[in-house]
Amino acid sequence: MPRPHYVAAIDQGTTSSRCIVFDEAGNIISVAQREHRQIFPRPGWVEHDADEIWQAVRGLLGEAVSGAGIENAQIAALGITNQRETTVLWDRETGRPVCNAIVWQDTRTDALTRALAEHEGLFKERAGLPLATYFSGPKIRWLLDEIPGLRERAERGEVLFGTMDSWLLWNLTGRHITDVTNASRTMLMDIHTLGWDDELLAAMGVPGAMLPEIRPSAEVYGRTSGGVPVASALGDQQAALFGQTCFAPGETKSTYGSGSFLLMNTGHEPVVSKHGLLTTVGYQIGSGPATYALEGAIAVTGSLVQWLRDNLGLISSAAEIETLAKTVDDNGGCYFVPAFSGLFAPHWRSDARGVIAGLTGFVNKGHLARAVLEATAWQTREVVDAMNADSGLDLTTLRADGGMTADNLLMQTLADVLAVPVIRPMVAETTALGAAYAAGLATGYWPDVESLRANWHKAAEWRPAIGEAVREREYRNWKKAVARTLGWVEQDEGSRP
Repeated sequence: MPRPHYVAAIDQGTTSSRCIVFDEAGNIISVAQREHRQIFPRPGWVEHDADEIWQAVRGLLGEAVSGAGIENAQIAALGITNQRETTVLWDRETGRPVCNAIVWQDTRTDALTRALAEHEGLFKERAGLPLATYFSGPKIRWLLDEIPGLRERAERGEVLFGTMDSWLLWNLTGRHITDVTNASRTMLMDIHTLGWDDELLAAMGVPGAMLPEIRPSAEVYGRTSGGVPVASALGDQQAALFGQTCFAPGETKSTYGSGSFLLMNTGHEPVVSKHGLLTTVGYQIGSGPATYALEGAIAVTGSLVQWLRDNLGLISSAAEIETLAKTVDDNGGCYFVPAFSGLFAPHWRSDARGVIAGLTGFVNKGHLARAVLEATAWQTREVVDAMNADSGLDLTTLRADGGMTADNLLMQTLADVLAVPVIRPMVAETTALGAAYAAGLATGYWPDVESLRANWHKAAEWRPAIGEAVREREYRNWKKAVARTLGWVEQDEGSRP
């Protein structure tokens, strides 16, 4: 039998699923990818067909293995990373979804989260999370309230809940489990005990009988039908933290995609945020202690570039924004706050809506393009300031990954705005790499985290190139623009279907 030389990872994302095969040095050997539908039944509602996603995923490992020119027997382990908070309910007996999955972006639970306001302190203290439509718990509650007979079936354990990792693990191994990182995004897990919490369940109105067993992020959960050990599960942003080898307190990564997510390793004790961040589980390897993180979630970054392309037609491809922005030397005095569906961290204001502030007759499309890129940088600065205040640790470098890091002007702008070096790694697929690393550790493919650190290599680095006075003046202007987004939506208007 051929010696296992490789580790694979399923990266189940918001718009597509991929399987990537890595070698021992963390290099990509092959990639297989399939997209899935985005379902929009009403404004603010976003759904996925969980069965469609599973049918796509089930063939990806074979495609990736075949693409690498190897055999299943040469895959030492399979890891899973997934879009977080997206909520799947399925029938225990048939294994079929009882309805479409509600996606993390969906805002239909806005009125419900406001109705739960009396429990906000409990959720913040136990779950480390603010009351928001973002998380899984309100989505479960909404489905149980809206679908006749579903609550009774759930209470009998006939209907099961899971985030996408659970759904895939159920289909791959037959076990109803989740890992600590995904469980920490439900509003139902006590982040201190790493177990489902009865008071949180009661406050949210979710029966415990439908919940999966919580397991570490890295251990052998079972085997695929082809005999490959399934040995890790991590929410996508925690997987990127792991893939960027941010194993020490204070080490921070930011993933720049449609939205952006900054995570700072805070060690083995959860840091409860006083500045609008999320307290989350970073990862847990086997029976070892959990490592925690502070997270700043930014709703709109790369999707703002897409908006400029698709809605305004100022560019014909996302890559053109850098060229357009470089036609001017600065933003011309305009600032773009993309609060298209409210503001996430550190504000958590669902009543906010987007603004372009500071417009004059001088501003042209080049200035707008630069303001769009700067919006990502300033939103990052707000989150970094909150992280420094909460953790007592000052950011010294930012490890950046995701599709937007191909934009060199954005990377330089980040360095200028944050006043720290910004580093891009050689392997950009850090989310899948993190899942592969965790699975490889669980099976002994890699001996320890230090061997993973040795795999990390810098591809490029940007250093600050503007003065403190300019930086702080621009930041003050950004904050004035943010203030003008707040309070735009009336409560009754925001809760309309």
